[in-house]
Amino acid sequence: MPPDILRTPASMRNFRRQLLAWYGAHRRDLPWRRTRDPYRIWVSEIMLQQTRVAAVLEHYKSFLKRFPRIKDLAAAEEADVLAVWSGLGYYRRARMLHRAANLLTDERRGRLPRSSTELRQLPGIGRYTANAVASIAFGEPVAVVDGNVERVLVRIAGTCLAGQEVWSAAQTLLDPANAGDFNQAMMELGATICVAGVPRCSGCPVKRQCISRGLKQDTVAIPETRLRRSASLLLISHNGKVMLRQRPLTATIMGGMWELPESMRELRREPLLKVKHSITTTDLNISVFASRRNAPKPSERWVRLSEVSQLPLTGLTRKALRKLKLLAS
Repeated sequence: MPPDILRTPASMRNFRRQLLAWYGAHRRDLPWRRTRDPYRIWVSEIMLQQTRVAAVLEHYKSFLKRFPRIKDLAAAEEADVLAVWSGLGYYRRARMLHRAANLLTDERRGRLPRSSTELRQLPGIGRYTANAVASIAFGEPVAVVDGNVERVLVRIAGTCLAGQEVWSAAQTLLDPANAGDFNQAMMELGATICVAGVPRCSGCPVKRQCISRGLKQDTVAIPETRLRRSASLLLISHNGKVMLRQRPLTATIMGGMWELPESMRELRREPLLKVKHSITTTDLNISVFASRRNAPKPSERWVRLSEVSQLPLTGLTRKALRKLKLLAS
């Protein structure tokens, strides 16, 4: 049986060397890996929380084009920040990013602190994000633990790790001289090789040091409980304008975002569009119907089609308007 790499210094050194060599040769070419700019790394880490890499790529590019520096983000209105963020979901992340940028501009001349401890004092930054930014941008020898890293550690050690045990194991295994690359390598290994379900052990660079290699695991999947809902939305347009509704600012989900009005009664005519959309654990079947109404309700307003993209739209509304050819891709 392979040695316990968390207790054998020689095995740990070998593990680090093999993992970093694999990462250098096989890592995905992602834009936030081409920079050591702390701001850009911070933005990427916030965007990647609970979001697939593929969904982040274009948003990351457009966000940094619009807000290339911390002071540019701080100077923007929250609505402008949400508009650029629109489509990524979990909008609280964008609000906290904006709030932190304002604090940094007011108190630190627009510069991020270099230590994980100080980074955790900023809005929206927890232990994982603070450690990721500090290690990747500044080389601080602090480990990260996300779902991918935890899965790798549990399989390598061949034992259940939880809570602080996982963080302690990650810190013990960390290569202190290459903390940023090592952390990214662990995440990359979990995202591409040591995946949930059936791991791809044949391509693993550290399989000889893994207690769990070749074992059948995660074969019983617990089905996710998902809700299903149908709704009818209204497309009310006139003279190059469309009517949109703003969600209450106090709403728990997507507060302040703009969306197509919803019909409160069943419509039996043929819809303009049928679209499927998912929000966290809810799958939506949406029908969009053409409608007429001149006077907006208190939460609604007419918006020129040329200006719609400047508003913070919900992901569903953005998707529907694009499919109806009323919003540029």
